[in-house]
Amino acid sequence: MCTGKCARCVGLSLIPLSLICIVANALLLVPNGKTTWTNVNHLSLQVWLMAGFIGGGLMVLCPGIAAVRAGGKGCCGTGCCGNRCRMLRSVFSSAFGVLGAIYCLSVSGAGLRIGPKCLRNSEWGYHFEDTLGTYLLNHTQWDLCEEPPHVVTWNVTLFSLLVAASCLEIVLCGIQLVNATLGVFCGDCRKKEDATH
Repeated sequence: MCTGKCARCVGLSLIPLSLICIVANALLLVPNGKTTWTNVNHLSLQVWLMAGFIGGGLMVLCPGIAAVRAGGKGCCGTGCCGNRCRMLRSVFSSAFGVLGAIYCLSVSGAGLRIGPKCLRNSEWGYHFEDTLGTYLLNHTQWDLCEEPPHVVTWNVTLFSLLVAASCLEIVLCGIQLVNATLGVFCGDCRKKEDATH
């Protein structure tokens, strides 16, 4: 596959993944779909670190757009430089995307391990922190959180989605990093007539 076509495919995959991370992080701010508990005292630190919005979202959206652009026409509009200029930009933005996805993965993984902040026995706190993540397999413990309602299910689902999306983003940004590096040195193997489409 040509470096330009590969870049376009990777970019078109990264853009929806970054949007999924942004939406998942936004939903974490409103447990059970309500703003009643959206304040510093009722949400976990991992939610406020905005890893899905900043790391898996915006820091990956930029490489996604750069990769789509790198898969387009050359810098002069006719592919004269074999898209080397855009591929070089895509190398740096893909490395930036890998860092963002790693940030999202590490914060989301910590959010899963520690568990949500919730009200239990009239006390707000991280009541699953000492379980070291074993609460994930023991669903009977999930109902011990009195408020926000269904917060454990909400957090586990959304943080799991962020972990899965950020893993895919790391792989795709890594592929684009290698692909763009090849594109810088080798150019785009598409014929000139293909580059105008």
